[in-house]
This record gives sequence, structure tokens and C-alpha cells, in this order.
Amino acid sequence: MLECGGVKLIVGLGNPGRMYAVTRHNVGFMVLDELARQAGVDFRKPLFARASTAKAQVGGQDVLLAKPETFMNRSGEAVAALARKRGLAPQDVVVVADDAELDLGRLRIRARGGSGGHNGLKSIVQGLGSEEFIRVRVGIGRSGGAEELTGHVLGRFTAEERTALAALIPQAAEAVICLLTDGVEPAMNRYNGERSKAGQGPEARRGERLE
Repeated sequence: MLECGGVKLIVGLGNPGRMYAVTRHNVGFMVLDELARQAGVDFRKPLFARASTAKAQVGGQDVLLAKPETFMNRSGEAVAALARKRGLAPQDVVVVADDAELDLGRLRIRARGGSGGHNGLKSIVQGLGSEEFIRVRVGIGRSGGAEELTGHVLGRFTAEERTALAALIPQAAEAVICLLTDGVEPAMNRYNGERSKAGQGPEARRGERLE
């Protein structure tokens, strides 16, 4: 669990480059951009660095915001390097990532756990040698079977989805701030199972079970 004092590492997952900027897999980058905007800081890419970073005050704490430049499947290389350089334990790391198993508009916070099939999280588990880092999963929904998942996550949001996204990104940023100010358990109680208002899609309206 996050404790007061010391710099915390907040990581958003995504793929670098303009062609990926507005794809579903880059929701983690979008949330970090929102946190940076609220804090009034800009990301910088130092020479030889594997991540774009920004020092900021978030939720009253000093944090390092980071967007790995290694591409999704090698995110752990950047995260592990940043953690080692700053002497951070896995518990001091918060990772924001997309989750195709959650409906668009849903959030899920966990203090620890496996990758859930997410290659970026899998790489971070390997890089840190631990599953004991906090993750904020941001629902992007999915369509079709497993064979269509790659095309889905690397695809762009539809016009309807972008409307939901406008509410979801600030809400996910708010959840990260809650983690820092109140702790993991209160953040889980507040945000797990909650939908952004714009994320009330047809599945919810039909009364289907929400995980």
C-alpha cells in the first residue's frame, strides 16, 4: 500500500508514436496526460531514457509520471529501470492500463495480482520480479473473439466511445489521486464497480450483470 513520504512512480501504459496516440491500447497514456495537465507539468524525454517523464505534485505527494517508450510488450524494461534508479519498491508503483475485459466506462483497482493476459502488465511483473504493484485498469470493452482482440485494442475509438472516454479519463485520473490521498482500500471501495456517466452503454441498460 502507498505510504506518505517519498516519490511514487505513476506509470501509464501505451505505445509511442502518432499512429497509436488515439487507440484503445493507449488509454494509460491518456490518463497520465490528464494527470500532467491537472498538475501543470509537461512530459520530457531525456536522452537515453526509456520513458517520457514528468515530476509533479499529485494528491499532495511528489510523484514521477512516466509513459514508457519501449512499446507495450516491453513496458517492464522502462518501469524496472525507473524503479531501480529511484530505489522504489514494487508497492510504490501504480500502473494505469487498458482492460478489454471491462466494459467501457468501468474502472477496477487492485493492490496486486497477475497480468490478466495483458502483455504490458506481464512485462512489468517480469521487470520488477513482483506482482505487488498497484494497478488501475480502465475498461475499453471488446468485440468479437480472442482472435480479434489485437485489432480491437490497436483500433481507434468510435465516435460514441469518444463521448464515454471524455468522462472516463478524468475519472481514472481522479481514482489515481484518491489512491495517493486516501490509500488503496478506500479507492477500491469508491471506484471498483462504478461507471462513468457517459459509460452507461447498452449492456448496462439491458440489465446485464456487471463484474
